[in-house]
Amino acid sequence: MSRRTFLSALPTGLLLPTGLLLSTGRLPATDSALPNRPKVPGTLRLRTRSRTKAGPAEKTVEWPVAQTAIVICDMWDAHTCALSAQRVAQLAPRMNQVINAARSHGVMIIHAPSDTMKFYEGTPWRQRMQAAPMAASSFPIENRCPRVPAEERNFPIDDSAGGCDDPVVKKFTGPPYPWTREHSAIDIIGYDGVSDNGQEIYNFCKQEGIDKIVLMGVHTNICILNRGFGARQMTKLGFAVVLARDLTDAMYDPRTRPYVSHARGTELVIEHIETMWAPSIFSTDLTQVVPGSADPRG
Repeated sequence: MSRRTFLSALPTGLLLPTGLLLSTGRLPATDSALPNRPKVPGTLRLRTRSRTKAGPAEKTVEWPVAQTAIVICDMWDAHTCALSAQRVAQLAPRMNQVINAARSHGVMIIHAPSDTMKFYEGTPWRQRMQAAPMAASSFPIENRCPRVPAEERNFPIDDSAGGCDDPVVKKFTGPPYPWTREHSAIDIIGYDGVSDNGQEIYNFCKQEGIDKIVLMGVHTNICILNRGFGARQMTKLGFAVVLARDLTDAMYDPRTRPYVSHARGTELVIEHIETMWAPSIFSTDLTQVVPGSADPRG
């Protein structure tokens, strides 16, 4: 396919500047080895919040950008629950601002819109993740990492019916699912990666010396915790994990226990994660580095 033909085939609104591909347009597969992001100096200062029996505990940690990846979980273009899809649409532009800033400082960006890999087949972002060699782990990395028994007994919300808070919940009889790709308001560009496979993401992180993971996206009580690249799995694998608590949303219906607002239901799940699995941060901590930390090393 010629460049002119390729450009004319791109969906309306995609922009292809010289040498870069924005959003989710496709490039022809390349025969050459795909370059990975340069490992540059720079340190993120993260103000973490975790929880103990005594209450919330705050701690400041410093993470080198070269060892840090943001994993964007299941920010799909559609959903079976209309109110959930609407909240994702509100979240996506704010998330994009954060990841664009973090990317510019040298943080690795991994897009993980589950069940949509066919859309990204043949793109450099997908190939980059597939090319990482198999890395041994202490235990098998499953596609889903379910709640442990103690967690199930004390989970703060009832999501047994799915958690959709639409006035009339439509029964979903799929798959196929309605989502086909990541939300278009989130850019996929440059050295980014695309994968919905926990083993692939683990392989890539090991190859690149990444041992620190920021999770953001949806849904806090389901995919953020359950996925093979989620909080349970990555914590068990020895990664330092934090959740961007202002860039997530739960599947929770206020008509179910504990009968609180949707926003409070999401907060309760965040507090559960802070107690059992990983601290949380505000996403603004990802948009700047410690002054002087990105300077050339003498």
